[in-house]
Amino acid sequence: MRRTDPEGHGPVRYGPPPPGQGLPVPPGLAAAARGANTEPAGGGAALLDAARGYWARRGLPAGRDRTAAAAGGPALLLALSAALGGDVLLPRPCAAWWEPQARLLGRSVFHVGTPAECGGVPDPYALLETVRRVRAEGGDPRLLVLSVVDDPTATVAPPELVHEAVEAAAGEGLHVVSDETWRDTLHEPHDTVLLSPAEMLPHRVTVLTDLSGSFLPPGWPAAIARFPDNGAGGELRDRVLDVLTALGARIAAPVAAAAAYALGEPDEITDHIAASVRVHARVAAAAHGTLVAAGALARPPRAGRHLYADLDPLRPALTAQGVGDAQELEDFLTRRLGMPAPGGHRFGDDLAHLRVRLTTAAFLGTTEEERTASLMSREPLELPHVERALSRLEAAFGDLRDNDDARRWESPR
Repeated sequence: MRRTDPEGHGPVRYGPPPPGQGLPVPPGLAAAARGANTEPAGGGAALLDAARGYWARRGLPAGRDRTAAAAGGPALLLALSAALGGDVLLPRPCAAWWEPQARLLGRSVFHVGTPAECGGVPDPYALLETVRRVRAEGGDPRLLVLSVVDDPTATVAPPELVHEAVEAAAGEGLHVVSDETWRDTLHEPHDTVLLSPAEMLPHRVTVLTDLSGSFLPPGWPAAIARFPDNGAGGELRDRVLDVLTALGARIAAPVAAAAAYALGEPDEITDHIAASVRVHARVAAAAHGTLVAAGALARPPRAGRHLYADLDPLRPALTAQGVGDAQELEDFLTRRLGMPAPGGHRFGDDLAHLRVRLTTAAFLGTTEEERTASLMSREPLELPHVERALSRLEAAFGDLRDNDDARRWESPR
C-alpha cells in the first residue's frame, strides 16, 4: 500500500493525541476560565489546593509543598524524566506521549511486556529480568512509568498485579511515576477495584494526572503531580520546578482557574463526567462487540474513551488490501473509517503487529448539536449519527471478515 502523508509519520511529529471527550464543555467550566496572565512555575496556590482536595478525596493526601502543576502531562513527565535521570522503563504497549519525553532527553527507553489480563502495568518477572539485563549491558534504569487505568488498552490492572510490579520496581531502586489520567473514567466504578501505587509505596511513587482525561478539554493543557511526602520527594519536586521554569511550562491563568474549578468537583462537573463516561462506555462496548464478531482480538474496555484491537487474525484479508504492518493498517483504517486509527507502533508495540487504537469520541457526532444529543441521551446507540458511525465500523470490519472467510473456503487449484 502507498503510504499517505509521509512527513506526518515521524516518531515525534506524528503523535496521536489522547482520546478526547468529543462532547460539549460544561457552561460553568467555560465561565471559570478567566484571567490574562500565567501561573507561577509549578502552579498557583488556588490550583494546588484544589489538586490537594482532589487527591485527599481519593485517599492520597498531599501537602502544597508536595504538589505541582504544569501545562500538560507531557511537560510534567519531561520534567520528571530530566530530574530523575537514567534510563526509562515503560510497559508495552503504553500511552503514545510517554516515550518521546525520554527520547528528547537522549535517554534510553526499554519496553516491558504486560500480562494477558491487562495493559499499563508490566509483568513483574519481565520487569526484573529487563532491569537486570539493562544493568548487565551497562545501562542505568531509574524510572518506571505505569498506568493502572490504561491508555491505549482501556483496561484496569488488578491490585495484586500492581502491588507485585511496584514491589519489584522498589526492590530494584526504581522511582515509579503512576499516570492516573484515566482513573475517573471507569465504566463500572462500583464493580472495579482501583488501587493507586501511591497507596502501596507512598515514598517511592509520584502520581501524575493530565486533566484532559476527565476534567478539561484537550486544548486547555494542564496536569498535576503529587510527590512522595519525604525528603527525596521534596528534592524531586524542587528539581522538577527548575525544569518547568526552564521550559516555560507555566499554565495560563484562564486554564488554571478552570482546572481549580473542575478539581473542586462541583455537581456540574461530576454530573458531566458521569454522563460522559456513560456514553463512552456504551459506544466502546458496541464497538468492541463489532470487532470481536469480525474476528479481531480485543480486551473488553473497562475505562477511558478508546479500545485497542489486535487484527492479526484478519491478516490474510488485510494482506489482500496491501496491509502488512501497523503503519499500513493505520493508513488503511483511517481512510476507510474516516476517523483517526493510530497503529500499535505509536504505543510501543512492534511495527509488524497489526494492532490499532480506536477512539470512541469519533462516534459521538461532528456538530455541537449531535455531541450534545449524545451526552444527554440515555440510549446513545439509538441516535442516528451514532448508529451511522457504528454501521461504518461494522461494514468495514464485516468486509474483512467476509473476505477472510471466503479465502478460507476457497478451493485449492
